[in-house]
Amino acid sequence: MGLALLGAVSQGILWGIMVLGVFITYKLLDIADLTVDGSFALGGCVCAVLVVAGVNPLLAILAAMLAGMVAGAVTGFLHTVFEIPAILAGILTQIGLWSINLRIMGKSNTPLLKNDTIFSQVTDLTGLSTNIASIIVGVIVAVAIIAALYWFFGTEIGSACRATGNNEAMVRALGVNTKVTKMIALMLSNGLVGLSGGLICESQKYADIGMGTGAIVIGLAAIVIGEVLGRLTPGKLRAFGSRLTAAVVGSVVYFLIRAIVLQMGMDANDMKLLSAIIVALALCIPVVWEKYQLKRSYTRAARSEGGR
Repeated sequence: MGLALLGAVSQGILWGIMVLGVFITYKLLDIADLTVDGSFALGGCVCAVLVVAGVNPLLAILAAMLAGMVAGAVTGFLHTVFEIPAILAGILTQIGLWSINLRIMGKSNTPLLKNDTIFSQVTDLTGLSTNIASIIVGVIVAVAIIAALYWFFGTEIGSACRATGNNEAMVRALGVNTKVTKMIALMLSNGLVGLSGGLICESQKYADIGMGTGAIVIGLAAIVIGEVLGRLTPGKLRAFGSRLTAAVVGSVVYFLIRAIVLQMGMDANDMKLLSAIIVALALCIPVVWEKYQLKRSYTRAARSEGGR
């Protein structure tokens, strides 16, 4: 049980980098970008092929990130230039990436059992277990990315990207080209997704054509869980850096929930259904609670008026 939970934490942190990518488009840009499923697998496939070819594992992961950025650029190009709705542009890119990923690997999966990865290198260097090595690498990368995102979205162009999601018309009125801000956000988002795909590939020692299936659901579930945890904290996580951290923590919690449920005997084939239920409940409960509170306030107002 302890080993399973440790593995869940390591996976949660590495997938948390993908969640940060989803956070950028879903929360900041207000776009449901379905490119994620394809760009995650793209990152894994590119990384696997390069590692097998003898490329340095770190360079392979950077290449995976660049590949993800290219996928995001394609979606951004379809959306901004040809004005295809964002959700449809993401679907088109995702569908196309399935064939591209098969072309890259030449087969449905690529094992890395005999190849060095950054995780095996850390394990050999420190003598730690694979899970601990994955946690260390994941935490270092996640902290670096959160710090970089916090800095970038505090800059002028980063603030413009955030403002585009809040009020696109106002941003345009201020003379900012929202097509550029959308393109930057989509490329940055899918770059992080591709990076996560590369890390997961090296962590699990193989890449698979279907490794990105359901990634968007995992990302949304982790974001929602992180937000719920933020609301439960005494100070309520409002600061931007805290929201980024909460997204990664939500990913870890999500994978811990999965590990615990699997240990309790739940069929692994039902995990997608469980993920969908978690997301649906987390999205519906705040709306229902707000309506209940509003109705309650109206009822109180009506009673006070009647008492007079």
